[in-house]
Amino acid sequence: MRVPARLVPLTALTAASALLTGCFSSAGSDEATAEGKRIRVAHMLPPRSGLSPLSDDAFKLSRWSTAETLVKLDEDGDALPALATKWQQSGRSWTFEIRDGVTFHDGTKLDAHAVVRSLTKAAGASPKPRILDGVDLTAKAQDSDTVTVTTGTEDPLVPQRLSSPQLSILAAKAYEGKTVNPLGAGTGPFELVEVNGTASAALDRYDAYWGGKAKAPGIDVKFVPDGTARAAALRTGEADIVEAIPVSQAAVLDQDLITEVPMPRTNTLYLNTENGAFKDGALRAAAREAIDAKSIVEGVYEGRADVAEGLLGPALPWAAELRTPVRHTKAGKPNGTTITIGTFTDRAELPEVAATLQQQLQKAGFKVKLDVREYANIESDALAGKFDAFILSRATVLDSGDPTAYLYSDFASDGSFNISQLADSSVDAALKKAGETKVGDARRKAVLQAEGAVLAQDAAVPMLHERVIQGDAAGVVDAAHDPRERELVTADTYVK
Repeated sequence: MRVPARLVPLTALTAASALLTGCFSSAGSDEATAEGKRIRVAHMLPPRSGLSPLSDDAFKLSRWSTAETLVKLDEDGDALPALATKWQQSGRSWTFEIRDGVTFHDGTKLDAHAVVRSLTKAAGASPKPRILDGVDLTAKAQDSDTVTVTTGTEDPLVPQRLSSPQLSILAAKAYEGKTVNPLGAGTGPFELVEVNGTASAALDRYDAYWGGKAKAPGIDVKFVPDGTARAAALRTGEADIVEAIPVSQAAVLDQDLITEVPMPRTNTLYLNTENGAFKDGALRAAAREAIDAKSIVEGVYEGRADVAEGLLGPALPWAAELRTPVRHTKAGKPNGTTITIGTFTDRAELPEVAATLQQQLQKAGFKVKLDVREYANIESDALAGKFDAFILSRATVLDSGDPTAYLYSDFASDGSFNISQLADSSVDAALKKAGETKVGDARRKAVLQAEGAVLAQDAAVPMLHERVIQGDAAGVVDAAHDPRERELVTADTYVK
């Protein structure tokens, strides 16, 4: 559905234009070379750790198709071959066969020893990549093309863990300094050839790529933290692909140039089940029934989000197919019960969501106070159970592509992020079963059973699933639209 354009103040456009001055060089993709046009990308966040793959910067390397992992994930979160062609499990150990004929961008060969070096560096890093948090992982070369990965306890998710961009396999040269440097050290279709601090980066096509020559000759990246400026880059033709266009800017753009991608991120109201008003399950049920998520989607998110049916949304396409009805406690009457809802300012929509919820819950008979602060100043209070309820925008799929870790951390009795203070034996049993089940349909069903166990307690009320808005110029062909934000420019992407 097309959204009617809204007027943007001239001052906003002027500011955006100023921010974009010199954003992309004149030798950008609008000037085709003999090999085609380079792809100009406007990224939201600049590098935080010098593009070290052991940090969140790894996802930039993945989105530029320069660093690769042993496996990759399909849309259901199942592992597919990448730098490893096959694998098998034997108890705590997994054996991976390394793909033949792969070279790093510096010309050296990928072999088992290179894989062991990268995985060992990651496992010994401080802090560890979050995919290895709590995981004791060792890697050993069996021969030149076979690697055995062993974990402290039997782990059915090892292949999925090894799909994390933070476990990318890089050439030996990347590890020569104090920090990991991916410049010219990946295996992907594009070689990282230049990094200018937090301003820009450049990649050239790597013609010896094992998967076939990329269609574009290179990528020119600019980091543009200002959302208005990123939107202007698409509108003015300064960029070919634009990350994370703000909702407020999407309506003023040509709707044919933007794609809304469901994210594995849910906006949820967590209810304190241990202390205060919501220790009473009937009042939790009353709060759930009072919430009109559709009005929040339409009013706060301007229709650019999905009303939640559960904790897991459309970014996990199998969730809706496997979900079964949940039996809830009968709602009680609030009768003027006073509650305090906390949230934070770091995500612009959350204070607006809080104000809307305040109105809805007061209409249902609650008296509602709001406590809104910066996240750094409110997280400890939320985890300590100092609020009756807390609004959180939460990623439901962590680096493994599997939602079990999120469900466990948020709702298990000993979960590290249990804002609901939930301690329920049926929920714990369902989470334990999900965590122990082998990957595939059986695990997905167990995950949805665990979700249902949480929802039956009304420990959390999922309200909406967020989307990320990506801009692709008219000439862009086959840019990736990835809910997990691991892919953006692939070997198949080019500009006409």
